[in-house]
Amino acid sequence: MHLMRAAGRMRGMAPHPGLVDQWRSLVTCYNTVACALDRALNDAHGLTMSEFETLDRLVEAGAEKRRVQEIAADMYLSQSALSRTIARLEKSGLVTRGMCESDRRGVFVTLTSEGRSRHAAAVVTHRAILAEHLTPADDPSVLDDAELLA
Repeated sequence: MHLMRAAGRMRGMAPHPGLVDQWRSLVTCYNTVACALDRALNDAHGLTMSEFETLDRLVEAGAEKRRVQEIAADMYLSQSALSRTIARLEKSGLVTRGMCESDRRGVFVTLTSEGRSRHAAAVVTHRAILAEHLTPADDPSVLDDAELLA
């Protein structure tokens, strides 16, 4: 929605009770989980959260290669931030980049075998951190993920 239109609608609106508190709770939860993911992925696998997410999107796509624009559409990173992330992954030997032959403006990213191996190891850490922070304590699947890390 256009910001001017939204501001116009809000002038006559009574504030929603608890809306700001709900927003702050959401931001706090995100920051807590993101920091835990970044720390655990970096310590155990040498990956940032953004690098892991990029690898994860490549693996989940199930295709041999994927256009940078397609990955960007699925992620929270800007095109330039994603390009820097891909450059770091390429430097580490986890992905390769290549030009699209039918459209010279397009760039393809391909997961290497090292990238697939690193992702396979890191996905256990990633899912365990998510389970620790986002799953109710009485859910038996949390124990399964935690046991995988042990």
